[in-house]
Amino acid sequence: MAFDDRKGVWKSGKGRGRHTPKGRQLDDQAQAEVLGLIGEGPLRRDLLIEFLHLIQDAYGHLSAAHMRALAEEMRLSMAEIWEVATFYAHFDVVKEDEAPPPSLTIRVCDSLSCELAGAQQLKAALEDGLDASEVRVLRAPCMGRCDTAPVLELGHHHIDHATPEKVNAAIAAGHTHADIPAYEGFDVYVSGGGYETLKSLRASGDWEPVQDTILASGLRGLGGAGFPSGKKWGFVRANAGTRYLAVNGDEGEPGTFKDRYYLERTPHLFLEGMLIAAWAVEAETCFIYMRDEYPAVLQILRTEIAALEAAGIVAPGYIDLRRGAGAYICGEESAMIESIEGKRGLPRHRPPFVAQVGIFDRPTLVHNVETLLWVARVCREGPEVLNSVEKNGRTGLRSYSISGRVNAPGVYLLPAGSTILDLIDAAGGMLEGHVFKAYQPGGPSAGLLPASINDVPMDFDTLQAHGTFIGSAAIVILSDHDKARDAALNMLKFFEDESCGQCTPCRVGCEKAVKLMQADQWDQPLLEELSQAMVDASICGLGQAAPNPIRLTMKHFADEV
Repeated sequence: MAFDDRKGVWKSGKGRGRHTPKGRQLDDQAQAEVLGLIGEGPLRRDLLIEFLHLIQDAYGHLSAAHMRALAEEMRLSMAEIWEVATFYAHFDVVKEDEAPPPSLTIRVCDSLSCELAGAQQLKAALEDGLDASEVRVLRAPCMGRCDTAPVLELGHHHIDHATPEKVNAAIAAGHTHADIPAYEGFDVYVSGGGYETLKSLRASGDWEPVQDTILASGLRGLGGAGFPSGKKWGFVRANAGTRYLAVNGDEGEPGTFKDRYYLERTPHLFLEGMLIAAWAVEAETCFIYMRDEYPAVLQILRTEIAALEAAGIVAPGYIDLRRGAGAYICGEESAMIESIEGKRGLPRHRPPFVAQVGIFDRPTLVHNVETLLWVARVCREGPEVLNSVEKNGRTGLRSYSISGRVNAPGVYLLPAGSTILDLIDAAGGMLEGHVFKAYQPGGPSAGLLPASINDVPMDFDTLQAHGTFIGSAAIVILSDHDKARDAALNMLKFFEDESCGQCTPCRVGCEKAVKLMQADQWDQPLLEELSQAMVDASICGLGQAAPNPIRLTMKHFADEV
């Protein structure tokens, strides 16, 4: 067939075709503003969340124009930018026809310890007393400051034992930045022998004897799983090629604040432990994933990592500090890795495990902050620092985050064989006028136990017979002033909010459980059926453990439900 040379609309240019591509159009000013923020550095896909933070910090929200400009510069679809930005609680996505949020945001923690201390009344008082057009008041999950409940965050400034008067004073003073506590800096740490162990190992060390020392100490993963720490090193080294280390600093389990406690005091003990573990597995890069709720810790780490680089202990960029964006699910190691890669924090199906296929599909060693602190101490002081401590047939030490109805909430380093009564005594005993009634032994994932179960060592492997576990040792004490059913409902509301939504049993199960638990009388057979479905079919530990508060409340506090 001959070429059709007849004149037509397609040839004359007089048709009604589009002058621009479909979708949102690129705004020149927004593009210039985004380029000014992200600079001339690499536009890698895994840095997407970091770039979103830059925009959020600069403008207080993520406008559609800025997101469109970021998509253009990173050569990503708008859908990819949008799905990541809307996944995380600390990003405020604003469409073209929507008003941006007020310049100032207050986040009031409503997790169990803060709820016991009056968080709901505090939030209501702030909403009534502040101009909503100037200050936005939101509820928020645990901020890792349960020892000073109730807590809120004004901008990036945490107010402990918060009251409306303290909030008004901070607003008047423009105090919206994080306060940096006094801590042991690089020079002081080095003067006390810091990094000598690392330097010695790098010069002439063999990783296998170091692994044996860690195993001999009995150190286990202190993020909650309790896996023997040294064994991970061999699993990762068994894989050839590039390897990474990732630090799980997303301490989001309500009631837990031990990692923040240590990082705000001795950050270099943690950093040296991290570098020893990285040396052991020959990691090419160390990624530190730190929760956004810890702005002071983030600043401390930026400062001290720069000091390590200046001293030549690490090469520039060897430690890659990443900032979370408000997603509890990223405490699950594979979800954390997804977030490090700049994606939504959706847990991966396993196998393969992250020791084989982790960051950028390479073998990755994942450790908790406190675990690495102990790696440094064990390598410096020997395994006896842990395995020489015995109590009630248990060996080692545990850092317990204790809050709730006690006189002196805080982090207490105690023998792993300590009972709940030992922990209450360490925290100054019960508040005056309060009688010990129940306790949360390991965050909401562990549910509630009654005060009558008080002679069990609060350690790994000791609580399973009671249908629970120690986890990250997040201990919340309840008294006769509290209802177990209300505490359980608080826990399930947390899981409902924090479910990533990937799997139906968890996403729908948490929602339905909350509705059932709000009834005057619980439908216990239906709640048990729902719980079993969640345990059997959820992808990760969030959905599998979420029914624990339901089951243990029905078992031990049947008169309340």
